[in-house]
Amino acid sequence: MTYPIMLDLTNKQVVVIGGGKVAERKIRGLIEAKANVVVVAPEITALIQQLVDEGALVWRKKCFSREDIKEAFLIIAATNERGVNESVAQAARPHQLINVVDNPTQSNFYVPSTVRRGKLTIAVSTGGASPILAAKIRREIAEKYDENYENYIDFLYECRQYILRNVSDSKKKQQLLQVITDESFRKTENWEEEFQKLFKRIMSE
Repeated sequence: MTYPIMLDLTNKQVVVIGGGKVAERKIRGLIEAKANVVVVAPEITALIQQLVDEGALVWRKKCFSREDIKEAFLIIAATNERGVNESVAQAARPHQLINVVDNPTQSNFYVPSTVRRGKLTIAVSTGGASPILAAKIRREIAEKYDENYENYIDFLYECRQYILRNVSDSKKKQQLLQVITDESFRKTENWEEEFQKLFKRIMSE
């Protein structure tokens, strides 16, 4: 049984072993998470090279050695050679987080299928049992929570800050926070206008 967490990788060193398409997919998310990404691989894809040129990550053009992960907070073994991935797993220290993409049993964490809509993150994992099913569920969630939710989540954040600053009554505070998350409210044409009406009504009760 695993324990789900949201991990802050800001300015943490993350070492990705491998420079192919699988590594490429992992790297994108790591850069979004503001990690300090180091790629160790003899060759890399055109997209990874572009990221190197942009200064988004560091590329060590070499084969893997134990020294490459000495200072790593998190390690991802993403080569297409099982033997290399196993060597990475064996070299990792007990306190380091490691994901071996082709062998969950050698990993101490999994990277779930993820839907991101701004501040909203929804993760799906089958614990390595069926990545295909996890991807299927992710697609279903992505359809339900489409791109419009990014603006909606930003709006909810601003409303929550406003309510916390201006409402002292705990019941009214909870009522306001609850109503603005209702589907009927989300479907209104002007969230700001509806919120102001709602705020005045509840505060006057």
